[in-house]
Amino acid sequence: MNTTFKVPVITQTNFTNLRLLNRGKVRDIYDFGEALLIVATDRISAYDVIMPNGIPYKGKVLTQISGFWFEMMQDIVANHLISTIIYDFPSACKPYWPDLEDRSMFVKKTKPLPVECVVRGYLSGSGWVEYKQSGTICGIKLPRGLAESQMLPEPIFTPATKEEVGTHDENISFERMADIVGHDTAARVRDLSIKIYQRAASYAESRGIILADTKMEFGVDENGTIILIDELLTPDSSRFWPKDKYLPGRGQESFDKQFVRDYLNSIAFNRKPPAPALPEDIVFKTSALYLEALKRLSGKTLV
Repeated sequence: MNTTFKVPVITQTNFTNLRLLNRGKVRDIYDFGEALLIVATDRISAYDVIMPNGIPYKGKVLTQISGFWFEMMQDIVANHLISTIIYDFPSACKPYWPDLEDRSMFVKKTKPLPVECVVRGYLSGSGWVEYKQSGTICGIKLPRGLAESQMLPEPIFTPATKEEVGTHDENISFERMADIVGHDTAARVRDLSIKIYQRAASYAESRGIILADTKMEFGVDENGTIILIDELLTPDSSRFWPKDKYLPGRGQESFDKQFVRDYLNSIAFNRKPPAPALPEDIVFKTSALYLEALKRLSGKTLV
């Protein structure tokens, strides 16, 4: 694929006058004492391995779509977002406005829970792999004879450990999660996660998208309150399937990074670093899918 235009891609920020706290798989995080500046870069990871080249507009899509969902869910649970508007950020950020615009969030600092909260409404991904082997997902027994991508009788909560960059997250049972964070906290975030998924799935369906599954994260703020943190219901953290092309019994087309995973599977990627460079056509198709998800769900456009 020969392109005649160039789109700016940010795979790493280096804001020398700000205090860098951490670089995650996608986000660069800067410390402002009681608050954090979270910058969503255009990095993309698959199978917990960061790809060498970025995806145009990806970080902006993640930020804009997270802000959209945070607002929609705030009557269910509070979240960490203070602002996504660069003019609201501390004055020290001003030299970096061009890189921060549309892709950054100023948020409350919390103590993150060391687990990921996954809700599945359909049988796919690692859940499908486990189901084929044992008829269960994270210890939850499911009916026999379900097909790949089939809708589950009801959404299920399947937590996972939260591992370091380059290490695979591990699906765990609710009981093990309760051992890690305490039973009351585990039950609270399970119930919140399912409520958020159900509202989002209903809304997404009205926009022609099936929300197959999603993962979300929670933290504890200075008052001891559990709130939503990180990102929410993005193409990085969710499976979005076009409703008009849905057919159980196979993998689905999607508006998320499954497109990248499928490419990596086609070249027999061993799921270990270093990752291969993504071809230009894969890069730009992935960008288009992320932008389409944002447009369908929120009505926003970035190009």
